[in-house]
Amino acid sequence: MNEPVADEVRSILDGHVILSRRLASAYHYPAIDVLESVSRVMGNVVDESHKAAAGKVRDMLARYRDTELLIRIGEYKKGSDPATDEAIEKNKAINEFLKQKLSDKSSFQDAVEGLKKLAGA
Repeated sequence: MNEPVADEVRSILDGHVILSRRLASAYHYPAIDVLESVSRVMGNVVDESHKAAAGKVRDMLARYRDTELLIRIGEYKKGSDPATDEAIEKNKAINEFLKQKLSDKSSFQDAVEGLKKLAGA
């Protein structure tokens, strides 16, 4: 990420797709870190409901990541934050949605519908 030439090439492209060794070591493929990755053109090529669903799912991923340590050690108290409760409840489904085998086939429309379902839209 600190290489100027590589960063310039990435800036010419849509954005930054960040791969995660942590995800790969957990057999989560493709190992794309959604929270670290950025698309600069998404807002120009998707409709508002798609953008809102993607934002909601990103928010749930971020909330889960922010409280993951508390969750793992049993210090998070359910009911203290409804948005975090939803993120915890949907975390497994979100991660399953983000995983893909080479043999998996999905249309763009199926992916958008799945994303909207996760977001509750």
